[in-house]
Amino acid sequence: MKPRGRLHPYLMLAPTGALLAVFFLYPLALAAYRSLFSWDLLTPPRYVGLANYDALLRSGELGGAIVRTLVYAGVVVIASMAIGLALAVTLNRPGRVYAFVRGAVFSAYVVSWVAVALLWMWILDADAGLLSTGLRALGLPTTAWLGDPRTALIALAGVSVWKITGYAMVVFLAGLQDIPRSLHEAAALDGAGPWRRFVHVTWPLLRPSAAFVGTTSLILSFQAFDVVRVMTQGGPVRSTTIFVYAIYEQVFMNLRVGRASALTVVFFTLLLALTGVQLWAFRLAAKGTPGEARRGPR
Repeated sequence: MKPRGRLHPYLMLAPTGALLAVFFLYPLALAAYRSLFSWDLLTPPRYVGLANYDALLRSGELGGAIVRTLVYAGVVVIASMAIGLALAVTLNRPGRVYAFVRGAVFSAYVVSWVAVALLWMWILDADAGLLSTGLRALGLPTTAWLGDPRTALIALAGVSVWKITGYAMVVFLAGLQDIPRSLHEAAALDGAGPWRRFVHVTWPLLRPSAAFVGTTSLILSFQAFDVVRVMTQGGPVRSTTIFVYAIYEQVFMNLRVGRASALTVVFFTLLLALTGVQLWAFRLAAKGTPGEARRGPR
């Protein structure tokens, strides 16, 4: 076999690099350039320097969008990981019933965001919604789940949790099935109960899976748009205007391309920071995971 040429790896990466350059790097560079201009799509662009960034900071729009996005993302990531892990541990058993339940839970993840949003708009309707009707039948108080600024963002986060929990469950199931049963059997022989086996055997070996689910779910939640556009349009009183929807508003409603571009640059910076957190989490999980020698034969 002939030795590989020094340029072969770069030639193999060239198609992917070209796609990234055309559809990612160039639009990002263009957004950074447009963020220095004031442009309403109707008149010629006017150079304003960093005025768009300053206007976003002074108006409080940037800080508000970041805080709302962090709250939304925090609820989505923590809840989906906790419920997904609980479902994975519960359903990690053979049998048709367990297989059916696993498929039913995961099916929500493959449904489009628009369909999920329309379904939950009916469920959360303040007058005829399934949730409000059930609570009234039990004599419990109800509220306008999507019309109250105190509950609207949490309601959207709950819808997102319902949709992506199946994804977390599948990843955790794959991690659970990769753990040798001999480790659990050895721990049981040593007198460890179910909880201690989970804490000292299962969870340490699931940390790479947890790091992967946490970081991907965080990035997914930061990019949420469809559920906001369909269910609340950023309201009431901007309580659900998270980052991507704020960019959409600036371009298509306010015709402020410069401010939208500035928001895009900030958004990319946040995603870059999230990538750093992802790499750090993977390295931390790898260091804290027991070695292959402790896993035993497969």
